[in-house]
Amino acid sequence: MSQARKIVILPGDGIGPEIIAEGRRVLETVNQQYDLGLSLQTCLFGGAAYDASGSPLPEDTLSACREADAILLGAIGGPQYDTAPRDLRPERGLLGLRSELKLFSNLRPALLYPELADASSLKPELVAGLDLMIVRELTGGIYFGKPRGIEERNGERVGFNTLVYSESEIRRIAVSAFEIARQRGSRLCSVDKMNVLEVSELWREVVIEVGKDYPDVELTHMFVDNAAMQLVRAPKQFDVIVTSNMFGDILSDAAAMLTGSIGMLPSASLDEAGKGMYEPIHGSAPDIAGQGVANPLATILSVSMMLRYTLKETAAADAIDSAVAQVLAQGYRCKDIASGEANEQLINTTQMGDAIIAALQAGADS
Repeated sequence: MSQARKIVILPGDGIGPEIIAEGRRVLETVNQQYDLGLSLQTCLFGGAAYDASGSPLPEDTLSACREADAILLGAIGGPQYDTAPRDLRPERGLLGLRSELKLFSNLRPALLYPELADASSLKPELVAGLDLMIVRELTGGIYFGKPRGIEERNGERVGFNTLVYSESEIRRIAVSAFEIARQRGSRLCSVDKMNVLEVSELWREVVIEVGKDYPDVELTHMFVDNAAMQLVRAPKQFDVIVTSNMFGDILSDAAAMLTGSIGMLPSASLDEAGKGMYEPIHGSAPDIAGQGVANPLATILSVSMMLRYTLKETAAADAIDSAVAQVLAQGYRCKDIASGEANEQLINTTQMGDAIIAALQAGADS
């Protein structure tokens, strides 16, 4: 048995508790099957924590996350928190957790399963076989830069934010991206806006410098506006994309819709040692919370990423990925990925978890 490792689970808000319940069941299944020696602890976070304690990131939750080997997050937020003080909204808790844990490298894969090609908003021939990874810098840039605020100048309100990156911040995200590219197709596209922004000039210079240490990885560069266009014109030209916080936020959501549903996509946020927080990229979907119809596959695939990138349990990760592919091939669909074809079987959140676990158990028995 591996040395005991601690996993902190943050269900959060909206559909978070529902999808986390299925992710936890899958994690418990492979924990037993592969003798992983994982211990699981659930903590309050986001709006649920604000309701209970007045803070979206209570100190005991932060302490548990600091001590954990990895973190599994559901979703946070909801319209009921829009009137809360800005510093106490659920999203500020998420930004705070990323910052406190120095989770600077955000991995967002966009993988299209063959059975879901028709669910994409693009023509199937443009997206069939899509498999790209966006590496987004997560703790710097305009979301964290100072000064920031809203103030009165010359009789009118002015809002301002600061876009700033240090050389060291750029270097570490570049290293992370090159390492990921080396594990995949050895092609890395760095996205910036260096024709307009001095920050992007430095970004490109540093990425090129880092690239000299990775001669086996093909490095290209693209302006962010062109990258957005290319993602919807010919997305399969990309293998790994590395970019800044705001650009990555936008491009990764665009890439998500290429796959047919944002409910299918996991993500990882890593520190320099490889410790990570794993979460689906979709939101808390308060409009369907409590109805049992949310798609848990992005959360289940986040469990797979956690096993692969932080815990280094490749066999267990492969088993989950294979189970998801098998269940989709069998025609099981949650509402968000259903196309109405005759061979599909519409199932709810819990039933999807049941199907994945059945596939895992069948794989273990074969």
